[in-house]
Amino acid sequence: MAIDLTALRAHFPSLDTGLAYFDGPAGTQTPRPVADAIAATLTGPLSNRGTISPSELNAERAVTDFRAAYADLLHLPANGIVHGRSATQLTYDFSRHLAKSWKAGDEIILSRLDHDANVRPWIQAAERAGVTVRWIEIDAGTTELDLDSYDRALSARTRLVAVTAASNVLGTKPPVRRIADRAHEVGALVYVDGVHYAAHHLVDVPALGADLFVCSPYKFLGPHCGVLAAAPGFLETLRPDKLLPSTDAVPERFEFGTLPYEILAGATAAVDFLAAMDPGTGASRRERLTRSLGSMHEHEQSLRTRLQEGLRAFGDAVTLHSNAPDRTPTLLMTLEDRDAREAQTHLVARDVVAAAGSFYAYEPFTALKLKDPALRVGLAPYNTTDDVDRLLDGLAAFL
Repeated sequence: MAIDLTALRAHFPSLDTGLAYFDGPAGTQTPRPVADAIAATLTGPLSNRGTISPSELNAERAVTDFRAAYADLLHLPANGIVHGRSATQLTYDFSRHLAKSWKAGDEIILSRLDHDANVRPWIQAAERAGVTVRWIEIDAGTTELDLDSYDRALSARTRLVAVTAASNVLGTKPPVRRIADRAHEVGALVYVDGVHYAAHHLVDVPALGADLFVCSPYKFLGPHCGVLAAAPGFLETLRPDKLLPSTDAVPERFEFGTLPYEILAGATAAVDFLAAMDPGTGASRRERLTRSLGSMHEHEQSLRTRLQEGLRAFGDAVTLHSNAPDRTPTLLMTLEDRDAREAQTHLVARDVVAAAGSFYAYEPFTALKLKDPALRVGLAPYNTTDDVDRLLDGLAAFL
């Protein structure tokens, strides 16, 4: 299995700038087929969904194709796919939906590893419901979750466990299935933030044990939006507030107002683009995704190894905080006696894009006493060995 990197990169107009992009964890570059799908849908004919006019049918097709694509990507039925403006918005929405059944004395468990989008909505919902929040702590040495703290927090009072499938700053991938199995033993639901994970791995929501899984297509070559996936039967049990004339069917009952059909078409095109990176002879889109994302993983991990070996040459001048054995190709580092934002500015002047900050990862930065800002370097399918070498050369010149 292998990706033709030259052919792949030719689809990205932004790469013509000569920039080397390492800011994929904040949002990847967009291939032309995604932009073309958005433009073609917008220029129509297009109207609200229906079954009579060509414009109505185009809107309906955009929705149907979107659900089918993300059903293949996430391995759930199409009527378990919910569109949202962002993963943050979806998490806020579903925190309210789920909290309707919470009562005083109940508890939820959150993770110190998570992006604030999978922390603050649950804390705020718990405060409104009078529910206690407990925590899975981080092992400072390994940057992995301390599962002993999870076992201590879990009880018959636990209603929900919210955890990331991969840290957006450290890359750490917790054992989500183990966490989910323990939660289900006590009757708790499991909400998984897969925003960073889905950018680097083929997702199988049932295999992860997630009751609800959220991701963001703009992290894997698509437009800015969010996707939530859950078993349709489970979604049937949730009753959101909604307009009286709007449909009560699942999943539409969770999607408020007119859907952005052009964004749905772009998100569908992103899945098809991923499936075509190294499709092999797979008959189904899921089979093509399996092969392509396997090849993507091998490519990104090879670049990660090259990058880590180069960083080691800087000795104590660079402290790498991404230490977990099982992690994505995302590296967080601080620089001895140097400001990470100055490093970011220096690298941009050399046509290398890597961001500095804390990246909404309030809990990990606080728990691990990380210095803000830190420099985050994230690899994407379109990165090359030359990109990595340019980054290392730029850091060497800065340090």
